[in-house]
Amino acid sequence: MIERVTQKRSAPIHWGRTKTQYPSAINADATVHIPQKKEIQTKLLRWFKKNGRDLPWRKTTNPYAIWVSEIMLQQTQVSTVIPYYQKFLKAFPTVRHLATTNLPNVLKVWEGLGYYTRARNLHRASQIVSHRFRGMIPPDLKDLLSLPGIGRSTAGAILSFAFHKDAPILDGNAKRVISRLFAVSDNRTAGKTDGRLWRISESLVPAGYSYPFNQGLMDLGSMLCTVKEPDCERCPLHKVCKARSLGKPESYPSKRIRKTIPHVESVAAVIKNDGKVLLRQRPPSGLLGALWEFPNWTIKDKKGSRLRLRLRNHIKKDIEITANVKEFIGTFKQTFSHFKLTLHTYHCQSKNGKGKGKWVAIKNLHLLPMSRIDRRIADVI
Repeated sequence: MIERVTQKRSAPIHWGRTKTQYPSAINADATVHIPQKKEIQTKLLRWFKKNGRDLPWRKTTNPYAIWVSEIMLQQTQVSTVIPYYQKFLKAFPTVRHLATTNLPNVLKVWEGLGYYTRARNLHRASQIVSHRFRGMIPPDLKDLLSLPGIGRSTAGAILSFAFHKDAPILDGNAKRVISRLFAVSDNRTAGKTDGRLWRISESLVPAGYSYPFNQGLMDLGSMLCTVKEPDCERCPLHKVCKARSLGKPESYPSKRIRKTIPHVESVAAVIKNDGKVLLRQRPPSGLLGALWEFPNWTIKDKKGSRLRLRLRNHIKKDIEITANVKEFIGTFKQTFSHFKLTLHTYHCQSKNGKGKGKWVAIKNLHLLPMSRIDRRIADVI
């Protein structure tokens, strides 16, 4: 399946035989002198060679496949990503396949993975690559950063893993490992912490060996140097880890104060007519952009009788149809990154098939991209 991805390299890469200079975003004279650098590099490379995870995107040097994996891995665990990665490449095996399909098809394949902005950015970026770069993922930092959805760490990962350039990364795992190795406290008010971590990360990359070194950083953070209860005794770098020597590795990086997540309660209508239900499509950008949903409205008073009356009034005003609010379907919940949603859902019966929205046959609901909470509703009606 992955072999179908067509942006191929002319020859295999041999780690350490050549050095490709990474176009640094950091001034060269600002790099960090690290006395233990050689020891860190050697031990981490040896550990990765023996313990590195067997992941599907590590079995290819194809820039497109690696790009897809890096976008999916943003804020999502490896175990969750793997089946989506395989399904996505099967549906869209090349940049041009992705660029020439429509967004609903992309969102449908992405459905359930969450953070749908990633899918929209990936689709838009594929069109830019197709037109501006003739379908080839650019091996240049500035060009990569010009694409939607690609930040500095993702660009570094693509340069390192697909093009084997000496590029640093600073994803969540790498940031945690480096913060603990050098006991770097989070000082965001001064705006210096990330800059220092980037300089350390860049300084640590061994010439010609960025691929295994960066992969090793991520695996170490995922497997041993975990957020809670890090397994320091098994860590190949425990002797040079400053946070461990201080006796408090879990204190690095500094924990951010989490804001209270607001709880939003809404009421949703499953409006039926002649074997069909009425759906609305969300705006193309923003939360759950371009996904389909059952009409819903935010509420404050959730008393049963008032809720039914309010729902009927919302339908009449916003959907512009008259509908009878019938039996209660159930309460559905989902936690998003910035709020928690509780959706009280009711069966409704329309007297005609008009109104604002799209009437879709119940048997065809599986064809449209929906959020997890709306898919659960669709599955029970």
